[in-house]
Amino acid sequence: MRQLSLFGTEAADPSVADLAGLLAGPGDVGRMGRTARLSIVVDAAWRVHVLVAELAARGLAASWEATEGRRYAVRTSYTRTLAPLAMAWLTDVGRKRPPGGFHLNGRRLRLWLAAAGAADPAGFLLRLGDGDQEWWPTVRTALATVGLPGALLDPGEGGPAYRITGRRRVTRLAELVGDRPPAAPPADWPALPA
Repeated sequence: MRQLSLFGTEAADPSVADLAGLLAGPGDVGRMGRTARLSIVVDAAWRVHVLVAELAARGLAASWEATEGRRYAVRTSYTRTLAPLAMAWLTDVGRKRPPGGFHLNGRRLRLWLAAAGAADPAGFLLRLGDGDQEWWPTVRTALATVGLPGALLDPGEGGPAYRITGRRRVTRLAELVGDRPPAAPPADWPALPA
């Protein structure tokens, strides 16, 4: 019998606050007046399907389009629902940064993994945004707090990304993110040991 994690995906209903997981990775948020929109570029079609479904579960309409290099841009509509998230994550000059008290949980990690996670020979990678170097340590601390201390990979080493290694830590990641979405290839989603 599987024990539910206090921080796992089953711990709470989906909410807009979960989108902080996308922003911890390479996602972006932008404001227009009293509305905001979330956007992220992903590298595989299965990610589009998972993200559109996850956004819909949070009451957000999303669209996508193919971009150069076999990539896909997924974005929500501008909506007031996302304005608090944007206000928390954007500085006065519109730069993205984690708000005070930023933390991760299963639902946030699930979205990050769906958008920018990848299997690695040593474990799993959680990709980061190229221009977000100044606050990568904040994200690293949040990962460690939920039992996932990661090694930072620089762009020349296959990053920017945090690498989660070791059977125990990958099992912890699997506990937190929950069951593999049907669209995700089995190799691209951590699984609990049989």
